[in-house]
Amino acid sequence: MAKEKKSSGDQRLESIQSGLSRTEAFIEKNQKVIFYIVGGIALIILGIWGYNRFILQPKIERAESEMYMAQMYYEMDSLNLALNGDGMHLGFLDIVDEFGGTPSGNIAHYYIGMIYLKQGLFEDAIDELEQFDSDDEIIGPMATGCIGDAYVELGDFQTALEYYLQAADQAVNDFTTPMYLMRAAWIHEDLGEWAEALELYERIKTEHWRSFEAREINKYIERAQYMINS
Repeated sequence: MAKEKKSSGDQRLESIQSGLSRTEAFIEKNQKVIFYIVGGIALIILGIWGYNRFILQPKIERAESEMYMAQMYYEMDSLNLALNGDGMHLGFLDIVDEFGGTPSGNIAHYYIGMIYLKQGLFEDAIDELEQFDSDDEIIGPMATGCIGDAYVELGDFQTALEYYLQAADQAVNDFTTPMYLMRAAWIHEDLGEWAEALELYERIKTEHWRSFEAREINKYIERAQYMINS
């Protein structure tokens, strides 16, 4: 029995040694190819690091610096200067063109969309806001909700409703969620869908009772109930 175990162990050892020998032979035979592969991978890693360190990061920092004046003009309601720049500082349109792919380039789409919305350029506003991407629980839903606002101005209430509902559930909180639930409910009212409006009003009352919208929600609930029963 012991001899059988020893024999089995020897066979496994020989198999391992044989496998190692084949591996060594493969490496020796293909060492140039392996060298080029490893070297290529190293160059790719080094290239990515170099790009991030010497190109992307300075670009991000410059974009953030250029954004400052455009944001200042936006806060001052100097929308054309915010959009197009003042000759010394870039506007949001230039920031998108020169710094696309950076966080500043992304947020510039939001500002451009908001400016177009204020200027009554609703289709352009939709295009810009749809290019904006954010995980922020306030700015993200507000961008989505503003697309809904633009569709309301264009008279497309059904699409506006879809965006309001999307904005309401995009990041549930007591600020943006009841705001866009309320706007969605108003759309339902305009479409004569009082039961659907009532459902949203009751959701505001029960789930977001601390919100601003909840302060007068009972009158909206009563109106919807009256219209359903009339």
